[in-house]
Amino acid sequence: MKEYFNSTYPSVEHLREQARKRLPKFAFEYLDSGCYSEINLFKNTSDIRNIELQPYYLQGFKGANIKTRLFGEEYAAPFGMAPVGLQGLMWPQACEILAKATVEHNLPFVLSTVSTASIEKIAKITDGRFWFQLYHPVEEEVKKNLLDRAWNAGARTLVILADVPTFAYRPKEIKNGLSIPPRLTLDNIWQIFTHPTWSLSQLMNGIPKFQTVDKYIPKGLDIKHLGMFMDKMFNGRLTNEKVSLIRDYWKGNLVIKGTVTSKDIESSIKLGLDGVIISNHGGRQLDNGPSTIASLREIKSYKDKIKLMIDSGIRSGPDVANMLASGADFTFLGRAPMYAVSALGKNGGNHVFTMFKRQFTQVMEQLACERIEDLPNFIVKK
Repeated sequence: MKEYFNSTYPSVEHLREQARKRLPKFAFEYLDSGCYSEINLFKNTSDIRNIELQPYYLQGFKGANIKTRLFGEEYAAPFGMAPVGLQGLMWPQACEILAKATVEHNLPFVLSTVSTASIEKIAKITDGRFWFQLYHPVEEEVKKNLLDRAWNAGARTLVILADVPTFAYRPKEIKNGLSIPPRLTLDNIWQIFTHPTWSLSQLMNGIPKFQTVDKYIPKGLDIKHLGMFMDKMFNGRLTNEKVSLIRDYWKGNLVIKGTVTSKDIESSIKLGLDGVIISNHGGRQLDNGPSTIASLREIKSYKDKIKLMIDSGIRSGPDVANMLASGADFTFLGRAPMYAVSALGKNGGNHVFTMFKRQFTQVMEQLACERIEDLPNFIVKK
């Protein structure tokens, strides 16, 4: 693989600013915003950056190995692509671009149920080496059909979503008409006309659709009734009974995303889950909850009993290092790769994963840390 790196955008902050310029305001704010006053959105990152790591300069150092193993697979770095819904709204083919980039960089890719690419298409791009994230459908038949499609396409790790029991209250999305049901405003139409690159790209690729669940949606619904149908299609609140039924049905690795308390972790272990992704949905669901790294501190004692993975707020290689030093086994990136694709199009995925690898490696070398699992030894105790 030939790595791509655009030196004009050497940080996520630069990518975010370019994405802001290229996207209509309603699309950018769908990607960028959180719920309510966005307190937890910003706290996720600021709390990560309160962690300090201690470098050692006068000891022997044989070099840093950033490869890691997870569920029997070796990956090139301790981060992967988190599930993101409606990627095609931000940039056409964003899901496909990022799936291809994860293959090229040997990183895990998690496909969301409400993605704009189908299970079958992502399976083809990744040669079946992808994870599938399930929004729990109301109908049992739809659930089993989705799980069968994912398994038959090659997915061996299933992620079930716990942190969206209710539809979120996101003021910017409501104002922009992206609530349920959605509405097209005059302001949105103006934004489309004043962002011709985005508009022409969308026109060439067609209106983004929920490709994985499109077959279950009645034909001929207008945008209002489509939104209402999608809201009724899924039952976001998980229970032990629902998780147990999925555990019995799914024969591969089973991960739950959104657990943030010791009680939920203990339930996950008792139910036979293989891993958890500590997450608050990127600060998009509960504004007055803890940041993910604060939750990690509470539950890191379970590290030897279940795989502890984490997302939300990660914007750099040092952020990844701080998460791992705090007890996580693996990390997932959501907004950062989406900013990159929105800023750079087809080169965005390759760029952002190259950038994170370089940043994370530099931190490891600066610390004189040879192995990822040794990062907790470098944390500064306060």
